[in-house]
Amino acid sequence: MTNGLHTLALAAPAPLQQFPVALPVSLDVFVVLAIVAVALVLFVLQPVSIDTTAIALMVTLILLGPWTGVSPEEGVSGFSNPATLTVLAMFVLSEGVRQTGVIQILTQKMESFAGDSEFRQLLATVGLSGPSAGFVNNTPIVAVLIPAVTNLARKTGTSPSKLLIPLSFASMMGGTLTVIGTSTNLLASDIWAQIGPTGEPFSLFEFTQLGVVVLAVGIVYLLTVGRYLTPARITAEESPTDQFGMADYLTDVVVHEDSEFVGSQVRELRRGDLDLDVFQIVRNGRSIVSGLPSERIRAGDVLSVRASQETLEQVIEDEHLVLLPELRDAAADEDESLPEGFVPTHHAWNQPSAAADDTGAAADTAEEDGADGEEEADDTEAATSLTEIVLLSGPWSNRRDGVVGFEREFGVTVLAIRRGNEVIRQRLRDVNLRAGDVLLVQTSADVLDRLRADTNVVVSSDDRWEEFDRRQIPIALGIVAGVVGLAALDYLPIMVSALAGVVAMLFSGILRPADAYEAVDWSVIFLLAGVIPLGIAFEASGTADLIATGIVVGSTVLPPIAMLAAFYLGTAIITEMVSNNASIVLMLPIAVEVAGQLDVNAFAFALAVTFAASTPLLSPVGYQTNLMVYGPGGYKFTDFARVGAPLQLILTVVTTAGIVFFWGL
Repeated sequence: MTNGLHTLALAAPAPLQQFPVALPVSLDVFVVLAIVAVALVLFVLQPVSIDTTAIALMVTLILLGPWTGVSPEEGVSGFSNPATLTVLAMFVLSEGVRQTGVIQILTQKMESFAGDSEFRQLLATVGLSGPSAGFVNNTPIVAVLIPAVTNLARKTGTSPSKLLIPLSFASMMGGTLTVIGTSTNLLASDIWAQIGPTGEPFSLFEFTQLGVVVLAVGIVYLLTVGRYLTPARITAEESPTDQFGMADYLTDVVVHEDSEFVGSQVRELRRGDLDLDVFQIVRNGRSIVSGLPSERIRAGDVLSVRASQETLEQVIEDEHLVLLPELRDAAADEDESLPEGFVPTHHAWNQPSAAADDTGAAADTAEEDGADGEEEADDTEAATSLTEIVLLSGPWSNRRDGVVGFEREFGVTVLAIRRGNEVIRQRLRDVNLRAGDVLLVQTSADVLDRLRADTNVVVSSDDRWEEFDRRQIPIALGIVAGVVGLAALDYLPIMVSALAGVVAMLFSGILRPADAYEAVDWSVIFLLAGVIPLGIAFEASGTADLIATGIVVGSTVLPPIAMLAAFYLGTAIITEMVSNNASIVLMLPIAVEVAGQLDVNAFAFALAVTFAASTPLLSPVGYQTNLMVYGPGGYKFTDFARVGAPLQLILTVVTTAGIVFFWGL
């Protein structure tokens, strides 16, 4: 490296050779720090997705290899890294367990135990999500429990907001029980094997005793102090339209014969600046939802629309439409007639009282259609519904077609978007979707089945259970037990036992190859592969040693235990700004270097960083499960800090003390 730089210096122009000021650090360190600074900005601002930033980071480290010390082979080593492959395998194993329906069975037992008591509901939620997250990836656990918890809350009159933050927090703390609990643990284990004094990765139950303490303290907090700090943002008794504040945005209009809409396709109504969406046509007592964009409007159609009051007034005046409620009033006075086959129950977004008031008038009309018409209407009514969809981390942030693309892909109509406690009801076609958004959609039963099967979304208002082959439960649990047992007894490395478990899942028929591919969160895989070379650059360039020296020199008055606590809290804060895996790559090498210079237990510092990166509790963007519950709970951004900040401080003390107690300093 030195000879290369000397050669470059001799070849440089004379003014550069005569530059009188020496750099305070080596050029290698300066380049790595500059790369890290740019990467941190991209991670925080996210102009592109974090996995894209990670891959760009990897490529940059390779291109600047003479200064970063990262060769092309080392740059792409993240793809074959044991941590990356183990995380990939755990995604597949978790999906295999989910496909058997065992989580649903536990959820049903949770509902039976919880009853109408909010405390028991909270206890059941954290008691199920916490321990299971130590062995099954917490993302599918939370994905399954969101609709279960939401429906339980709705049935018993509890606000779902009171249960969803505890669900996320408990699943994060449960991930600290074993090394396979989170991708962060696995990555930390691999880095420790490379830079730690033992040269060995963490064993499966390396820090389980501390994880049990952390989870227990966290559950007690969530059941006591946290219970009162968690806000009730959503009222349980409200219908979906009430929760989204849609009363003034959803209505029905009847098309007159002289309307310019007659003969037009529904998609043609979305012209210019007209902010109006048709999400259902009722014609002769039959609801039309599927293939709606290409459907041609006929005279007498009842259009269910989403529009602001201003847009609606403009359309009614210009296009010869009439509000259905006004037509019903006129029909009651015998001044007008209702559309043929009119069935009031097709318009479920109307207030129940309004529907009840019109039952008599509707019954007269419905009788004219005969029994066959009633059966057809009933079947159609059952086939369409308003549904809440939660977007998970996936392709949404990179798509430029936003709501329009989502509607085109799934054949639904998006009526509103809830982003935290903000509800977007207008100009939906201009909205770019984000992970964590909750969409209120009008859809049909067959499309709803497609949405349930999509791994990038959760149907949060769904009270139907997926159909699984329960006979596979013993096989799937046996495979997972074998993976854990072989790794725990050191017969096989964790990576090998996990990959063997994947093979067993596929050969046993529990999963198809397509299921395995869909189960993997590829953004996490590419994130891991992209940030792993940064750890190599930190070590090879001497950056970690330089930063560690600066920390030690600047903190000479602090005792080692205070330094340990500072690393825990500092890592937790950094993780809120960047991904947990990126924070591990940045902080773990520095922590080990600091421990070496202080001549204290390096393993203690490695654990502090690992636990802190696994439990970011201060914001919805700090961890994927926080983002998953952000929209369904209707939370404000600050609600996570309101509940999580006291817990983060408590865990700083508990984790630091636990590390010193179990492993010494």
